[in-house]
Amino acid sequence: MSKPNCEVLIIGAGLAGMSLALRLAVAGRNVTIVAKGPLAESSSHFAQGGIAAAIGPSDTIAAHAEDTIEAGAGLCDQETVEYVVGRGPECIQWLVDHNVSFTHSEEGDNTALHLTREGGHSKRRVVHAADATGNAIMTALQEQVTSHPKIEVLTNKIIIDLITTEKITSTERNRCVGAYALDRETNQVVTLAANAVVLATGGASKVYLYTSNMDTATGDGIAMAWRAGCQVANLEFVQFHPTCLYHLHAKSVLISEAVRGEGGRLLLPDGTRFMPAHDKRGELAPRDVVARAIDYEMKRGGLDHVFLDISHKPAEEILQSFPNIARSCSKFGVDITRDPIPVVPAAHYTCGGVVTDKTASTDVPGLYAIGECTCTGLHGANRLASNSLLECTVFAAAAHDQILIDLDAAQFEPISLPDWDESRVTDPDEQIVVSHNWHELRRFMWDYVGIVRTNKRLQRALHRVELLQSEIAEYYGNFKVTNDLIELRNLTLIAELTIRSALMREESRGLHYNLDYPNAFPDDETMDTVLNPKLFE
Repeated sequence: MSKPNCEVLIIGAGLAGMSLALRLAVAGRNVTIVAKGPLAESSSHFAQGGIAAAIGPSDTIAAHAEDTIEAGAGLCDQETVEYVVGRGPECIQWLVDHNVSFTHSEEGDNTALHLTREGGHSKRRVVHAADATGNAIMTALQEQVTSHPKIEVLTNKIIIDLITTEKITSTERNRCVGAYALDRETNQVVTLAANAVVLATGGASKVYLYTSNMDTATGDGIAMAWRAGCQVANLEFVQFHPTCLYHLHAKSVLISEAVRGEGGRLLLPDGTRFMPAHDKRGELAPRDVVARAIDYEMKRGGLDHVFLDISHKPAEEILQSFPNIARSCSKFGVDITRDPIPVVPAAHYTCGGVVTDKTASTDVPGLYAIGECTCTGLHGANRLASNSLLECTVFAAAAHDQILIDLDAAQFEPISLPDWDESRVTDPDEQIVVSHNWHELRRFMWDYVGIVRTNKRLQRALHRVELLQSEIAEYYGNFKVTNDLIELRNLTLIAELTIRSALMREESRGLHYNLDYPNAFPDDETMDTVLNPKLFE
């Protein structure tokens, strides 16, 4: 099946995708959003903490930039950092203007937004809506997106691959002209043609056994951009959130950074506080430091988890600040007003991704990328807490500006896109192959490419992933595509790129900690880890 050509195709329905769609629609452009699942399943929807922006009376853009660069361990692009944090206040105002109900201060001027503090921040600058900021933002934007006459929303469709001119014509100039999507409900493949395509697909944390992310975080955008000819960078920097609820039946229950920001203490089972021994900032150290400290204490003591305790605060204050976390924990028998919360680190955020410039443009004309699937230079070797939603809004605005310029300047010639060819494949004979490879991949990525690495572990992981890729390639070539097969194909590619990136970095920096290289080189000697698909052909 083919759908009529659209002006802008946005793949992904999180904050980056939806805010871009609204901006383009206001500018009179026709937009099609493709969501992998229901609209309420994006990572943005489940973001707890908030959006970092220097809007407090004692805060400055320069201080926010300095904190971002310090957290990024010498690998941030200063120009990009200043560009993004400098646009923080106006992006907060844009969200307020679009009916997002942030929490307001109860002291002094109660019209001012309440600001909380998270690890790595020198000031209170995190704008939030209680402890469910993502839900508040996405609920407000979703209502406007679904009712806008210029926006079409396609749900429950997973993109198989991008369509570029060099794949279908003999043209000398490559350009992205659309995508193939599998309808997850009918199992039919739909051809989507567009004058501009935007990747807003989120991260790849599902490549690990334990993650705070939704099941949909399978690195689809990064993988398909690579196959289309885009460079990727810094994929070795995977942020592990220090505190996810540890419980046999709990899945992806994140305990927000703000709990530590409001005085939560990390404890060993005997009640000993351990973070001050690892870093002078204690629980407010950046996430990479806290995650490694927890990993160290768990391995040293043979522990399954540690504890995060906020119960020394007044119960009323806890419930007012963290109603949703309290509700989630209570489902598993933990009363956070009285009990310490059992926690473990889990894969949380992909700091690397598709290389873009400050206009959200990629190496392939007609293809743009925004949000977690990108490498913009903002995060460096470690993302500062609550800079992710900020990045989504800033680069959605940047993409809007550049797409309008490019659409106005381009002369689009009609291209007949071929439908997906299934004439030489059959229905899968058994799904156990996909299921087994999925679990094997996530297990060895956790064991060998986790919080602490060695060259030997990385080489083992690379060997394993290459074996899996040969099996998956054979399966992909002989059988009809399924949702699980598409995700597995993407995840194995992400795994390979992550491992190769980690092997290239002969130092420990930020989120990449290799026992064979315990020290980081001076900041003026470091550089991004950039992989070019043309060198792998």
